[in-house]
Amino acid sequence: MNSGKERMIRVGIVAVGLIILLGKLGAFSFLGRTFWPLLILIPGIILHAMYMMRKVSPFMLLPAGILTVYGFLFSLCNTWGWHLMAYLWPLLLLGVAIGLWEYAINDLSLSRNVYTGSVILGLVSVILLMISLLRTGIIYIIAVLLIGAGIWLVVNNRGTRKW
Repeated sequence: MNSGKERMIRVGIVAVGLIILLGKLGAFSFLGRTFWPLLILIPGIILHAMYMMRKVSPFMLLPAGILTVYGFLFSLCNTWGWHLMAYLWPLLLLGVAIGLWEYAINDLSLSRNVYTGSVILGLVSVILLMISLLRTGIIYIIAVLLIGAGIWLVVNNRGTRKW
């Protein structure tokens, strides 16, 4: 009769063999190439959760915001192509702005300048992102939306009511 210890050794040998086989077939390199942004995103989410549970100080919201935004950005670029970074680079500034903003609104002992600086940095980031996106085909989408809105305003005469 086999003991439990011998059975565990046999299962362990099979598991090691499967791990080696999967590694040689490229399964782990695929997972690493595909899901590495989670190594940035998950710590950001965990830091947010730890703050919500009052396990860390509000200062930890600064790296939490940065890591979360960067994790989403890198996941997007990793999925759809790194050429997007030519247009989405202002989101790197937005990550810092969001981290600062979260820290500023949750630590009341901070100077009001930190909050103001985070808002200004966020606005600069959004403006740069809009300028960057306007260099792409999105300008055509904006033009079509403006034309559609103008036509809707012309056809819909609710704005000029006669009393």
